[in-house]
Amino acid sequence: MAKLTVEQFAQQVAGALGDRLEALLLYGSAARGTHVPDRSDLNTLLICDAVDEDLFARLAPPVREWVRGGHPAPLILTEREWRSSADAFPIEYEDMRDAHRLLAGRDPWQGITVQREHVRRQLEHELMGKLVRLRQAYAALRGDPKQLAQVLVRSAAGFFTMLRAALRLAGKQPPAPPDTLVREAGAVIGFSPDGLAPLVGHALGARQLKLASGDPLPAAYLAAVARTAEFVNGIR
Repeated sequence: MAKLTVEQFAQQVAGALGDRLEALLLYGSAARGTHVPDRSDLNTLLICDAVDEDLFARLAPPVREWVRGGHPAPLILTEREWRSSADAFPIEYEDMRDAHRLLAGRDPWQGITVQREHVRRQLEHELMGKLVRLRQAYAALRGDPKQLAQVLVRSAAGFFTMLRAALRLAGKQPPAPPDTLVREAGAVIGFSPDGLAPLVGHALGARQLKLASGDPLPAAYLAAVARTAEFVNGIR
């Protein structure tokens, strides 16, 4: 059986929910134009009138087929939650606003505002959390390059999101391609983008990341995250 396309998934969700659907968005790499087939996720957000058992029952058939195709189930928010959560998820809202495609329903962005200080505060928190977790993983896995490579790969997409947020705070429009993003962010924030080249190559669709014993990438990545956290902490 052929996998659902995102357009087919949207059509099925809209048909199942009817007027209960407020909006269905595609966001992330697929909307940004940097999607790597069989490696990147197709991320969707569903905004609906309410969340209850009837909603989940209606969603079950299309979501089941969508997940069988290897895609994550949509994030689900009620219209009221969507309208009241820009202060809780300011980085995600700004990143999604910057790169999204409306698949069904109406444009949900009217009246949505994100405060700069909310972005800065969340970004500082997220960066420091990522930094201490990466240091913990490096301490535990320094002698296991295979597992350490997996940690770096899983971490990279989140870090790229943080770099885009940091550039916005600095008054810059973040570029979409990971190589250009890391290069411009390195110049503004003050870390060497060259040290992250293997991780960027993986994000662009190159072969799976592999680390040699004593590979300089983990240390360069830790340094870039630490410098970005320091940079954001200094923004007022």
